Amino acid sequence: MSTQTQNRRIGIHLSTTGGVDKAVAHAPEIGANTLQIFSASPRMWRASKISPAQGEQTRTARAAHNVGPLVIHTSYLVNVCSQSDEVRQKSIVAFRGEIERALALGAEYLVLHPGSYRGMTREQGLYLAAESIARAIDGLPWQGTPFHILIENTAGAEFSLGGSFEQVAEQIERLRAHAPVAACLDTCHTHVAGYDLVSESGYAETLRQIEQTVGTKHVRVWHCNDAKAERGSKLDRHEHIGEGKIGLEPFRRLLHNPEFAHCAFIAETPVDAPGDEERDVRALLALAE
Repeated sequence: MSTQTQNRRIGIHLSTTGGVDKAVAHAPEIGANTLQIFSASPRMWRASKISPAQGEQTRTARAAHNVGPLVIHTSYLVNVCSQSDEVRQKSIVAFRGEIERALALGAEYLVLHPGSYRGMTREQGLYLAAESIARAIDGLPWQGTPFHILIENTAGAEFSLGGSFEQVAEQIERLRAHAPVAACLDTCHTHVAGYDLVSESGYAETLRQIEQTVGTKHVRVWHCNDAKAERGSKLDRHEHIGEGKIGLEPFRRLLHNPEFAHCAFIAETPVDAPGDEERDVRALLALAE
């Protein structure tokens, strides 16, 4: 394994069945040195707290296996810019729980989809999202930790916030006074939202736009997913690395780009058969060579 590959943090989203520490221990078995998890069921509002013992077990496992950063993906139910006051209030409570669990586990990053502003203007949606996130983190002890909320770009479906780099940058700017915040960019979302990652010239232009909006230094995680759908389709359908419409070369470019040397590269690819997780991690490792 080359020094280049050893220095890259490459991993995948893993199940936490049996405990987060078990997922951490499993990561290096499939070639990963970073991972993403759900800290609770992504389809339920209620979630259990992380005990001090669970947090300590996770920290011990990470130190033993040199696994990091630990990335948590927020529940799919959370919509911090919902026009429904009931849904928004439940989302604030649920997102606060996500932050509490992330801090208890010592996670560096908590990834959030900004949400859907259906029934409102985009400006109203941006305002409510920022207000809700600020309320969710208010009073929690994140100071002095590496913890950051990461705003993820989306596939660009109608009424979803984050379908452009400009929207991600705007959300980050609105939150800076209230929370530690940065960006997570998803290759599939970027592609189906209409950005060109595939051609060499298009890739260069896409990176120029990232630098001019979000800023490459503010991108902390790349979700590395190939895409089943065409560029600009707005269809969020992930595919195995190199087997979709993006192909291998864009991932190679990302992994070798010194502007993203500080990033974690984490796959969220399908698990269609045993061994798929390791197959996609190994594909990214080979591209980092």
